[in-house]
Amino acid sequence: MAAGPPVLVEIRQDEVLTGEAVALDVQPLGYFLRVVGALIDVLIAVALMLGAALLLGTLAGQGALSSATLQIALIVTLVLVTVVLPTTVETASGGRSLGKLAVGGRIVRADGGASGFRQALIRALVGVLEIYLTVGAVALLVGAFTPRSQRLGDLMAGTYSERTRAPRLPDPAPGLPAGLEGWAAVADVARLPDRLARRISQFAREASAMDPSARARLAQSLAAEAAPFVAPVPAVPPEVLVRAVAAVRRDREYDALRLQDQRVAALTAGLGGVRGG
Repeated sequence: MAAGPPVLVEIRQDEVLTGEAVALDVQPLGYFLRVVGALIDVLIAVALMLGAALLLGTLAGQGALSSATLQIALIVTLVLVTVVLPTTVETASGGRSLGKLAVGGRIVRADGGASGFRQALIRALVGVLEIYLTVGAVALLVGAFTPRSQRLGDLMAGTYSERTRAPRLPDPAPGLPAGLEGWAAVADVARLPDRLARRISQFAREASAMDPSARARLAQSLAAEAAPFVAPVPAVPPEVLVRAVAAVRRDREYDALRLQDQRVAALTAGLGGVRGG
């Protein structure tokens, strides 16, 4: 039996391919939000370093620390704040620092899995160079030219920042007004101009929140514009007509797309059977 043709899987830029070859639709955190989150983390780190430096300076001034001990303590503080602390926080929190929590992001692996200790350590070590030693210039430049706003540490660790706050889903579209089922079965509703179709769809979704007088005026205007594309025009108020037109066009376009998908699937299956034979 001949082998079937190879299956090509298209992975879009906003998809992640897991180890099981499953494409996940994910949303990376935007460049601006990444910058804001990183800035929050850097400001916290600088505040910690300044506080530790003031404390150590006070102790040295009181004679509790020698000059050599003070230098060692300052170096240890820098290592703790710039490497140990971010590594520990990201590992323990699953890729979330205070800055990332504030902007709604978290660090994940390139395949969508949770970031671990190794990734957090690499990011922290590289971050000393690209964030602190270059005042963020390298991180800003690299992030501006990578598809997912990845900085150099992300590229070396195989990570990126994933958006954790999903946008609010739109309200469900209203259905066909009651009493117009018979009309919808026989009505001829032609394709509307794109601009008019968008306005009608927006009105059908947002009419309940509009001022009554403005709602009535807009419904009258939309009904007048849509009437030439409808036959027969039902004897109903303008707003009911607008809602009915929106519902009929939506349902029919959905049915057309579904029928098209079924035809493509049947054609693909038929071609596969011919090749296999």
